[in-house]
Amino acid sequence: MWRTRYRLFQIGGGIAGDFPICVVPMLHQDLQRDNIPFWSYFCQISDSTTSYGSYSGAVPNEKITWGKLDIDTPKYIIESDATIVAPLIFAYILDM
Repeated sequence: MWRTRYRLFQIGGGIAGDFPICVVPMLHQDLQRDNIPFWSYFCQISDSTTSYGSYSGAVPNEKITWGKLDIDTPKYIIESDATIVAPLIFAYILDM
């Protein structure tokens, strides 16, 4: 059976930035759905680093323990200003 592969680009951090990725654990834990795939790709663009100790700077590997990403999910973090980096990445992806 063909299964859609869902990719997630998170821009920023904190509760608002992390909300979309919470869909997977919510479906698993709250709705008790067993056939929900993890995100197949994750990239976070944020200027908040882990050295600040903030939730916004949580690295992608922490999301594995929360049930948001699988251990084999490709995970990337770009520590930079999202207003500069995101348009460049999306332009490249969309081949503009």
